[in-house]
Amino acid sequence: MPQVIEWENPGPEEIVWKHPEEEITWGAQLIVREYQVAVFFRDGKAYDVFGPGRHTLTTLNLPLLTGILSRIAGFGEKPFKANVIFVSTKVFAGKYGTRAQTTELAPLQIHGTFWFKVENPQLFVMEVVGGQNAYTTADVNEYLRGFINEKLIDEISRYDLLTVFTKLDETSMTVKNAILDAFRRIGLELTDLRFEGIDTTPEYRERLFWLRTGRATPAEVLRMETVKKAAEELGKSPGAALGTGMVLIPQIMTPTGPAQAPAAPLIICPKCNARIPATSKFCPECGTKIAPPTTGITKCPKCGSQIPATAKFCPECGAKIR
Repeated sequence: MPQVIEWENPGPEEIVWKHPEEEITWGAQLIVREYQVAVFFRDGKAYDVFGPGRHTLTTLNLPLLTGILSRIAGFGEKPFKANVIFVSTKVFAGKYGTRAQTTELAPLQIHGTFWFKVENPQLFVMEVVGGQNAYTTADVNEYLRGFINEKLIDEISRYDLLTVFTKLDETSMTVKNAILDAFRRIGLELTDLRFEGIDTTPEYRERLFWLRTGRATPAEVLRMETVKKAAEELGKSPGAALGTGMVLIPQIMTPTGPAQAPAAPLIICPKCNARIPATSKFCPECGTKIAPPTTGITKCPKCGSQIPATAKFCPECGAKIR
């Protein structure tokens, strides 16, 4: 009775299965069911591929493997050794989940689902099954999850936090295209990939809130975070006084730049209507002499400073006026 090689009763989630017998006789019956292919694998290389149907193994339908075996003494007279790898060509779903970082090193937790199928069985067996020793469905799934997670980490690191969350569809499409190209290089077709959950730490959630609502620019958000951290550090210091924090925080919140003196009060020139400093004796625009204001103004009897007529004490020397 001829040897029969087939994958019987594969489960709905089974991707790959290796026939347990490596010794194969000429004339053996290879049965490949619908949505399956069988790949002959030997010495780390994938050779002949068989689609659905019943096949009698001969040198005619094993041309690639025959070319290798023909160099062995006794070829054609005795059984030969090879692995028969059965691969399902259905669409499968897989789960992924990983930790990544954005361009500003914001930590992310991402998980989702991807759908794929084997597009090039020979390349898939060569790169994944044989190349990664993934001879079972569990091994293949583990490898693909790690493969996708690695690509996700690499792609997400190219985006900032705001882009990842506000342009999730665009980001996921870019990531999908990058993974799609990588899948093709190992004989797979990525039919779809979806982000189902993405989150960051409370600190970066707060930053994201201010950025998304447009209430603050990135620089302002950074200043707010610096203030918060500074206040926390001050609170931890046992000898820190409240006054220290009251001085430090406004300095942090104020954008850095040259110090500016307070603006001097202005008056209007009675001749040319130019706005001039209140201390001017002559108008710098037209030269008109400016009379000192009299309404509501008086002189301190002690130091001679001009002071409000209603003042009870001189703000310059402290002398009692009345």
